[in-house]
Amino acid sequence: MQSAFNVHAATGLLTGTRQVLSPHCDARPAGMAPELIVVHGISLPPGDYGGPWIERLFAAVLLAAAHPYFAEVAALRVSAHLLVRRDGGVVQFVPFTQRAWHAGASSWQQRANCNDFSIGIELEGTDDTPYEPAQYQVLAQLIGALCAAYAGLSPQRVVGHSDIAPGRKSDPGAAFDWPQLRSLLS
Repeated sequence: MQSAFNVHAATGLLTGTRQVLSPHCDARPAGMAPELIVVHGISLPPGDYGGPWIERLFAAVLLAAAHPYFAEVAALRVSAHLLVRRDGGVVQFVPFTQRAWHAGASSWQQRANCNDFSIGIELEGTDDTPYEPAQYQVLAQLIGALCAAYAGLSPQRVVGHSDIAPGRKSDPGAAFDWPQLRSLLS
């Protein structure tokens, strides 16, 4: 699939995409490059779409008083490299050359600390609500662009948060259509 996105590998920035830089990131360990793409699902407050809240959480400016649920999450130090909105819009929070704080306690193929070697892509959604066709199209294009930019990535190295943190995380959830994504990637 031809990608509408281009990754500048040296800076880790996605061209033509809105940038809302997060303070919740740091340097990858020396010599570490992206080797895994982790797909997540998020909505704030849970089940609500389209608001500014996800961006505010990742940018560390979410006000706890803005919604009762936010008191639980406003102080979290979390981020992702990218967010794909319901309409397919993309926001970048962390350069791909940096370590975003999206995976938490995690392991993949007996390697711990997936944040060290992964790229986190959040999809605006919930575990039990179908994701939008535009999100699958954009996600496939992003994966294609990332695989073209970083030699360690391939469509076979795309997993869900639930795959790297089983029992602790369930996203992107049962509503995520893995066969559809795999078909778009082939």
